[in-house]
Amino acid sequence: MRSSITSLCFVLFASLALSQIASAQQFKDPDNLGPDIPTPQSVVDEMLKVAQVKPGETVYDLGCGDGRILITAAQKYSAKGVGVEMSRDIYEKTAAHIKSMGLDGKIQVIHGNALHTDLSPADVVTLYFLTSSNERLKPLLAKLHPGARVVSHDYAIRGWTPVQVVKVPSMGVMHVVYLYEVKPRS
Repeated sequence: MRSSITSLCFVLFASLALSQIASAQQFKDPDNLGPDIPTPQSVVDEMLKVAQVKPGETVYDLGCGDGRILITAAQKYSAKGVGVEMSRDIYEKTAAHIKSMGLDGKIQVIHGNALHTDLSPADVVTLYFLTSSNERLKPLLAKLHPGARVVSHDYAIRGWTPVQVVKVPSMGVMHVVYLYEVKPRS
């Protein structure tokens, strides 16, 4: 009983500490769209699968972190990739890693802000931001060419109807992948 209570206290303390870190990270800079939390590889695989990425298409990953979505898109689907990363440290590590893998001819990493990025070349855009952050990105996403796909990990885009929703279990957590397709402008 005592070890159960101790374990429960530890889990509650860890959850509180992580939520405070995430909250502080999210609001430190008004342009920061969310904390740096990597997408599990099984979710990455599902995101690219539901997007039906084709060879030669361009995948943009906003808040690309360690580049795993871009690397998977290049290696598994022969796609081109563009990552946007706001954190200078993460950007430098990711760019160096991509170069060390010999993928710098297929993947470009930009040190910048997703809110100020030209997404017009994108065939697929991947996101792992909060719903409120997706709301801020909606004007940019709405300008994508007809047929472009937007894939959001765990957080919906309010006002948009997903063409597919897939649940992906990973390490005891159920993740949700939302697929949206940009319609022709009327």
